[in-house]
Amino acid sequence: MAEPSLTSLLAQLGRDRVLTVPNLLSLLRLAGVPVFLYLLLVPGGAAWGADVWAIVVLALGGITDWLDGKLARLLGQYSALGALLDPAVDRLYILAALLALGVRDVVPWWAVIALVARDLVLAATLPVLRSRGYGPYQVTYLGKGATFLLLYAFPLLLAAQAQGWFADLARPFAYAFSVWGTALYLYTGALYLAQFVRALRTPVDRAGVAGGPPPED
Repeated sequence: MAEPSLTSLLAQLGRDRVLTVPNLLSLLRLAGVPVFLYLLLVPGGAAWGADVWAIVVLALGGITDWLDGKLARLLGQYSALGALLDPAVDRLYILAALLALGVRDVVPWWAVIALVARDLVLAATLPVLRSRGYGPYQVTYLGKGATFLLLYAFPLLLAAQAQGWFADLARPFAYAFSVWGTALYLYTGALYLAQFVRALRTPVDRAGVAGGPPPED
């Protein structure tokens, strides 16, 4: 058996790192999730502008989401933890916002159920993939785009609940981002499920491709 090269060893060490700048930014975003949820649900929060602060937290989360990916490329600090943590925090922000906006009757419950069910179904497939030697799903550009559309839709939906010219301006954009984000989010969920089906059809002795199930052709 050939000895592993220095390059491959360094790459493996990089993937196993935990304390990296991108991971610290992802943890900072994670800490913002309960703050974001509290601001959306705090009783009487409108009196002191809780919705505005919730939008600020969400905006900071979006900035750090872009920044951790940028720094991972610039600093060469990719890691296995980061590959799991970054999309997981995105899912938590979406879940927190959906549940809170559902409670506040801003988003219809059918949409909340459909979007949450999409993530639950995909999460249920991960142990099966792991048992066949696969890693988690690789995040696609469409999947990332769907996430961004929803994360942009939520603050616009909050702004649209107010009165005045800004609310009137935000309302059509809020509906557009919500409709396109929901449709694309469900569509990419179907694409991930198609990858799952392909992985099930692959013999176990050929499975185990690093980085997730086989992509679509």
